[in-house]
Parts: sequence; structure tokens; C-alpha cells
Amino acid sequence: MLTRRFDGPTSVQRPDELIVEEPLEIHLDGVLVATTMRTPGHDFELAAGFCHTEGLLAGAPVQRARYCGTGSAVDSEFNVVSIDTGGRAPMPTPRLTATTSACGMCGTTAVDELRERLRPLPPTPPIPAAVLGDLADRAAGAQNLFDATGGVHAAMLFDAEGERLLVREDIGRHNAVDKVVGRLLLDGDLPATGRGLWISGRASFEIVQKAWAAGIATVVAVSAPSSLAVSAARLAGMTLCGFARGPSFNVYAGEVGTGAGAGGPVGG
Repeated sequence: MLTRRFDGPTSVQRPDELIVEEPLEIHLDGVLVATTMRTPGHDFELAAGFCHTEGLLAGAPVQRARYCGTGSAVDSEFNVVSIDTGGRAPMPTPRLTATTSACGMCGTTAVDELRERLRPLPPTPPIPAAVLGDLADRAAGAQNLFDATGGVHAAMLFDAEGERLLVREDIGRHNAVDKVVGRLLLDGDLPATGRGLWISGRASFEIVQKAWAAGIATVVAVSAPSSLAVSAARLAGMTLCGFARGPSFNVYAGEVGTGAGAGGPVGG
């Protein structure tokens, strides 16, 4: 689209790219479980990842992911995805309110509910601080939508050496994470033991919840975590870092490695 750019007293008209934001209905075994505002692309991953991280699958395997499921995908403008488990997943509770691109299942999940649904993560060797401080540079080369529009978040899966394994972008931080988790789920690669998650924004409770559900024991965020995110991370036995901008970052839960990988506890 055309926009007018002002620079002091002068202005110039020029084209600008905007990120697309559209609703996606997610159905599980024929039941509408969520409507989320997302950036189209990797929709099957998003839907499968959402069902997994919200505990809706309860371990049931995904047999099929498809657009619509009740009619033509074209008629629904590819904004409806059906996840089918053949009825193996528990009967889901329909969700009637929409999920925005800025927030996941806000206010519907508490730490106590996570404690009942998820077990603490198994101990893993702490990732060295030097590796964590290099993640933003590694993610930068794969954020094509951000480079074009400046309007999306990114989630990057990385290994213990900091190597970039998978990057997904979306207007919603939680959607980007669900796309990463969904890819792992569809590939049969969960739990993601020994790997970490870097996110381009703040670390909310939902982000920690989704990482925990995926078995990811290290979360690194460019911005701040929330108090509830820190509580959930400590409950999970997760390492949670914030304000990760270059070599500097804060550790709010868990531990990071120094030197050859020896770590020290942070928080309580």
C-alpha cells in the first residue's frame, strides 16, 4: 500500500508492506476450540501446536490436519483448520471468544492447573552463557517477514550449541511458538529435550506454558518476562532469560553454563 513518510518538514509518498492478520478457526475432532488472529502460513503447524500446548490432545496422535473439514477450503478462505485424532483426544470444550494476536489463552490457565497437567522437566546440562548471548544474531538471518514489514514476532528453536534449528514468524508471539511446537509434533519430535526457544518479544506466562508442554527447558526472550512466567518457569525447572540483547541478559529462573558448561543456580 502507499503511505506518506514524514521527515521533519518534508514528506514523501512511498509504498509500504504490511503484515497480513486474519482469523484462524481451530477445530479438534469437529469441535471449534479456538479462534486466533494470526499471520497466514504454516497453519497446520499452528493448529496442531495449539492443541498440544493447551493440553487438548492429552497424548493422542494427530491423524490428519486439513483446511475446513465441513466444506470447501476456498469458501472458508483457508481460515479454518481441522485437527483430527479419530476421537482419541478427550472431548474438547468449545471456546466461544476469540484469541487476539497479542495474547494466548489469557486468564484461562493458572500455575496450579499446569502443575496438574505437566510434570517438571528432566534435568539437562545448562546451556553456556556465550551461546545464549549469540542467539539474536543467529535468528536475524531467518526473519524474512520482519525484514519486509517490521510487524511480526519470531520464535526460534535452537540446540545446545546455539545452532538454529527452526524459525517461525507470526503477528502473535504465542502463534509463532505454536508453529514451532506444531512442526515438532507433526514430525514426531516431541518432547524437545535438550533444545531451547528464543523469542523476539517478552516472555509471558503463555510462552513458558507452551515451551514447558513441548519439553523445552530453556527460554530466552528479547524483552522482559512477567512475574507469572517466572513462577511457571521455576515450577517447571526451566531456565528463563530476559532482556537478551547481544551478550547481555538477565536470568530469572534456572541456570546457565559458564566456561565448559558448569552452571550455577539463579533464583529460588
